[in-house]
Amino acid sequence: MNALTPSLLEEIKSIVGAAYFFTDEESFTTYGSDETEKLHYTPQVVVKPRKAEEIALLLQLCNQHLIPVTPRGAGTGLTGGALPHLGGVVISMERFNSILEIDERNLQVTTEPGVITEVLQNAVKEKGLFYPPDPASKGSCFIGGNISENSGGPKAVKYGVVKDYVLNLEVVLPTGEIIWTGSNVLKNATGYNLTQLIVGSEGTLGIVTKIVLRLLPHPKFDLLMLAPFNSVEKACEAVSAIFRAGITPSALELMEIESIKLASKICDSTAIPITDGLAAHLIIEVDGNDIDVLMKEMEAISAVLENFEVGELYFADDAQQKNELWKIRRKANEAAVAAGYTIEEDTVVPRAELPRLIKGVKALADENGFKVVSYGHAGDGNLHIRINHPTIKKSYENEQIQSILAKIFELVKSLGGTISGEHGIGLIQKSFMPIMFEKANMDLMKGIKKVFDPHHILNAGKIFD
Repeated sequence: MNALTPSLLEEIKSIVGAAYFFTDEESFTTYGSDETEKLHYTPQVVVKPRKAEEIALLLQLCNQHLIPVTPRGAGTGLTGGALPHLGGVVISMERFNSILEIDERNLQVTTEPGVITEVLQNAVKEKGLFYPPDPASKGSCFIGGNISENSGGPKAVKYGVVKDYVLNLEVVLPTGEIIWTGSNVLKNATGYNLTQLIVGSEGTLGIVTKIVLRLLPHPKFDLLMLAPFNSVEKACEAVSAIFRAGITPSALELMEIESIKLASKICDSTAIPITDGLAAHLIIEVDGNDIDVLMKEMEAISAVLENFEVGELYFADDAQQKNELWKIRRKANEAAVAAGYTIEEDTVVPRAELPRLIKGVKALADENGFKVVSYGHAGDGNLHIRINHPTIKKSYENEQIQSILAKIFELVKSLGGTISGEHGIGLIQKSFMPIMFEKANMDLMKGIKKVFDPHHILNAGKIFD
């Protein structure tokens, strides 16, 4: 990779305009980091284009001169996907912030990638439509970043993740060509599925400039229940049993007691009861269009829970109570970081294996002298594990923590799981990819990268070297 020369910097400035060309210290500080373990890298320039054609010219220039490029959304990522660790050019997508069309006839929305996820959800809701993926950072993350990471959230258990809603993408390739990856149709068996190849590729194959998403009719009703347990293992066992009973909640979240305490404190809330001996709460939601059906589902869930030593059930009576409970859940990550739990892993296992995963992680914590707290999407087996080590606060390139994490991931693999459910691999998880994949798998991925990006300029060093 090469560094930018003064003449190349001037060319870049001429493409985006002086008002959207930044080489100041404040910009380098802001765009040189994301939410990953307080890591920071300094780019040579930050640019904020507005048109796909501008991005095409930028990538053509950088491809010709072998300049590293890092695409960036809102910077809410947790694995370093937006970190400019090779310097070069940061392309911020924040000006691509328009919802272009809500197609009520075909239940589709066309949007630019810099639209905040919750803004898009609210806009389609006004039309009676529903975009289900709801990451914890939905109030600040960009829909483009969700595409790059194949984000999920609590509602993934019933409705799926981002990949299940992406129909078509306008993408600028690292060589500068602008393509559409598919068609705005629900079925497409025409050649390779380039759309799904881009989803979850973490900005390594191209830069998304337009997105077509399918939508659903918005459910009319939802009910929310809190279920307390004195055993985390029992709570996890109950999760699998709910599904075996033929019930699919719209959300099924697990919060360990420490996570509840931390998040309740940061929210200044007593909405989640904390009693003596409490180990965890399940947050269980059902939704649909028939309130009587939903009431029967909650009754059936309650009956299942009675077999797993559940405590007194709590039902949220109104929208305010529901919002308060969800606020606590969504603040779990922020609260854990504030309390010193700086290292996070985004593991996922078959939901029936959650008790073994939690037991194994607790044992590793005891053996290695650190505290651990877990929370996450129990309904689809996606557990967020936060580590609070007394002296080490970063996992990246730390041999001791890397060894511990390798043991966690070996456990995850042995349980039939994988090392990331929705946060991606990025910079800090790539050393663990060989745990999950054979050489042939890795070679295929690297071959795909080579086809899209022959000079390896776009988000290089993410997912794999």
